[in-house]
Amino acid sequence: MTLLTSLADMMGRSRYSIRQAMERTRRTIFRHRSRFILYYTAWICCVFIVNASAESAAHLRQCEEADYYFQYTECDSTGSRWRVAIPLNPGECTGLPEPVQGLDCTFSCKAGEFLEMSAQECTRCAAGTYSLGSGLRFDEWDDIPPGFSSLAANPANAPNGQNVSTCSSAKWVAQGLYLESNRDECTVSLIYTVHLKKPGSVSFDYQYVDNSIFFEFFIQNDQCQEMDQDSNKKWIKLTTHGEWGTHIVNLNSGTNILYWRTTRVTLGSKAVKPVVLKNIRIEAEGSATCKSRPPCSEKDYIQTYSTCDKDGKTQVIYKWVEPQICLEAAAGAVTLPPSGQREPCPPCNPGFYNNDTATCSPCPPGTYSDGVKACKPCPAGTEPVLGYEYKWWNVLPANMKTSCFNVANNNCDGLNGWEAAGNHVQSGAGRSDNDYLILTLTVPGFKLPVSVRGVSGSEYGRVTFEFETSCSSDCEFYFMADVNRRSTNVIESWDGIKTKQSYTHIITENSSVAFTWAFQRTSQASDVRQYVNDMVKIYSVTVTNAMDGVASACRACALQSQQAGSSCVPCPAGHYIDKETNHCQECPPNTVLSGHLIYGKEACQPCGPGSKSNKEHSVCFSDCSFTYTGRVRTLLYDFSALTSAGSIMNGPSFTAKGTKYYHLFNISLCGAEGHKAAVCRDNVTNLPNEDAGGGQQGSSVEAFLCQSTIIPSDGRGLRTALSSQSISLADTFQGATVEKSLNGITARPELFPSASKRIPDIHFFYRSSQVTTSCQRGRNAVVSLRCNPEKTAKGDISVPSECPAGTCDGCTFHFLWESSSACPRCSAVDYHAIEGACKAGVQDTVFVWTEPRLCTGGLTIPLKRTSPCEAIDFWLKVGAGLAVFCAILLISLTCYFWKKNKKLEFKYSKLVMSANKECELPVADSCAIMEGEGDENEEEEVVYANKSSLLAKLKAVATKGNKKSGEAVQLKFPNTEKSVWG
Repeated sequence: MTLLTSLADMMGRSRYSIRQAMERTRRTIFRHRSRFILYYTAWICCVFIVNASAESAAHLRQCEEADYYFQYTECDSTGSRWRVAIPLNPGECTGLPEPVQGLDCTFSCKAGEFLEMSAQECTRCAAGTYSLGSGLRFDEWDDIPPGFSSLAANPANAPNGQNVSTCSSAKWVAQGLYLESNRDECTVSLIYTVHLKKPGSVSFDYQYVDNSIFFEFFIQNDQCQEMDQDSNKKWIKLTTHGEWGTHIVNLNSGTNILYWRTTRVTLGSKAVKPVVLKNIRIEAEGSATCKSRPPCSEKDYIQTYSTCDKDGKTQVIYKWVEPQICLEAAAGAVTLPPSGQREPCPPCNPGFYNNDTATCSPCPPGTYSDGVKACKPCPAGTEPVLGYEYKWWNVLPANMKTSCFNVANNNCDGLNGWEAAGNHVQSGAGRSDNDYLILTLTVPGFKLPVSVRGVSGSEYGRVTFEFETSCSSDCEFYFMADVNRRSTNVIESWDGIKTKQSYTHIITENSSVAFTWAFQRTSQASDVRQYVNDMVKIYSVTVTNAMDGVASACRACALQSQQAGSSCVPCPAGHYIDKETNHCQECPPNTVLSGHLIYGKEACQPCGPGSKSNKEHSVCFSDCSFTYTGRVRTLLYDFSALTSAGSIMNGPSFTAKGTKYYHLFNISLCGAEGHKAAVCRDNVTNLPNEDAGGGQQGSSVEAFLCQSTIIPSDGRGLRTALSSQSISLADTFQGATVEKSLNGITARPELFPSASKRIPDIHFFYRSSQVTTSCQRGRNAVVSLRCNPEKTAKGDISVPSECPAGTCDGCTFHFLWESSSACPRCSAVDYHAIEGACKAGVQDTVFVWTEPRLCTGGLTIPLKRTSPCEAIDFWLKVGAGLAVFCAILLISLTCYFWKKNKKLEFKYSKLVMSANKECELPVADSCAIMEGEGDENEEEEVVYANKSSLLAKLKAVATKGNKKSGEAVQLKFPNTEKSVWG
């Protein structure tokens, strides 16, 4: 009934709306897989309604072939179907052909043929046209085609209370010639359902350049169960800027629900590059018509330069893009422009010479040239330095290619993206301001000089280029590398105006590499050219140790002997070339060779504090031992328990849209003879390339310290945790010390809780030589080891609470590793003895650790010690009693004599006063001592003769009498005589 109502409602609409409604009805029937009888009955009802309406109107004309088209019904359970005629404009004509039995559902036409529905036969395409055969193709994207739908998902792991309703409007957007994914942080799926009666395939072209987006393609059946699919078919590989990738997946018979899903995680402020889709093709379903070949236009030919002739001249020439698709004889087609005027050729690049034909040719092996003079053989004791050194740009070198690409159209396909301009190569004009102008240099591999082939190390070569940009808009300049044709990764990018500068990238893998430079004036599409004068110039490109390179100079090499004509020999690992003898000499202990520069002893660079070199003198590392000499004692450390890599996953952190992600850090602290045991892997963005022989899934980074971004499986509807954006934070070990600074790297202990003053923290300093836009000197890392007896031997790693990402400035990372293994080895100063009481002639001595115990390993605490002793308690008591008695006696005597002395002092004072002054009393004619002034129990009488001396008088005073009633003292003076009676 719903179907009939829908068909009846069509009659009241416009012709175009009627056609759309009928198409929707047909798709509804297909989607629900109705039986033919239902569809046919509905169609009869539709025809009946149409005829009824026609009868009520004026007489309708008879339908012609141009008034309708044929369409097959859905296959029934027996594999049969019907061919029916569907009017283009219902109600305008009558007499549609009757339904007839259709071809078997398993029938299909070959490529280059199309199914002619009137006769139901395969017919070859006419000349100048093409067909996909039995397939369905979507290549026009003015709107989302019928059958496609977008499904947006809110973050499933947003923090509590966060508003996550911002994804309701997120969707894939049609942009004319392609389909573009959303740019926000929502997870959006593009869904299309197809029903197949026999196995088929689906393929699509895409552009995926931003690894901050996770792009996956998978298939489900009608039970919403995911089909078995290899990971290299599910996760889409990255492409370069300007490159279209093609992805092909087989389809099973039955219902196939196709999902294109993107998930973005924004970890910075840089604009995201969306995923772009076009040319979706589904085989073994439906049919297509042949298309005409277009007439030739300016986009179908390219401009290039001819080689220099014998007169040293060159000229501009034009040629068709191969393979040629366009028709030169078609109406409106353009012809090739005539060749340009002849111009003088610039000099040859270093390593090339100008032969008699005025063509720059590479110098023969064993010779060199500066590009101006003829090639010369290298002197004895030297060897050629192979590589590329391009600084003159008459034409592009043979191993460099240029192209132009636009995501929205193919207007600039086949054009030169870059132009040679004498002393530099510059970005071309292109067709639009948002074109990608691409320059590619292919290096088949690298070949080290003979003298350094035995040197171990991770550097095989370097690419250096000098450039500048001049922009008035949001231009971007990219430098990318594709190793072994696995995938193209952006090495560095620049935006806006950049003054003339140089950039160097180190090659750490001996493989074929394609280096790509891409320039885009603006990311905004416009039909009007506004920034045509914006450009980038590259003045020079240098690649060292290129396998097929040429030599511009020679370098000293190690000789097999001192005899004339002796050939160059490779030095063993860890050896340098002695300047005096040109023989190989081993570097001193604990030094490393600085790259492949091994000429002279100064090439051996000393390792930092607390580090040593491996046997090959290629890397400095910590052997897990450390010694610190302080003011009081020397501390010995053993970090053997920390040999294996440690890990810390901080967070969680959330993006602006609520997506949860973590930062995973892996740290290789010491041991392993300098092997970088910290490995971070990507499991999404760099899947194996089947054409290149496969390999391990995902790319990996090996370093002393590396970082990965992890998106958990419980968020964004992902079925597995994703690891991406793996980078190295530490390539070289600078040293270990208790000092806060080393080689320009500074530790910040204030970011962590305070440490014990008894045992200092030990700081391990690392550096990564890979520079970035924000870190011009590369990244640094500091791992601080702290003694914590409460932790396990492996310990725990933490990041600063103020900087949960591990870094406060984006360039220097700080970590605190607390472990009992970070404590020094125990020594005799870490414990003390306690002696017990002497019992029965025996005394015990026990040893205990000094608390808190801040040591591990080393000396073990001694066992309890028992020794004989003597019982001296009695004599100890006697001695103590005598000592107390003597002390009391001494105190008593002291008090007595002190008091006696005071009395004598008083009497003496009185006596002196009496001797110096005559007493004058009114009654008695003598002076007397008052009673009570003497001793309480005795009286004294002292008589001095007036003729005696003062000494005699003092002796008389000291004389004691036996009288109880008193004493008389008679003093006689020369003039008077007085008596004193007591």
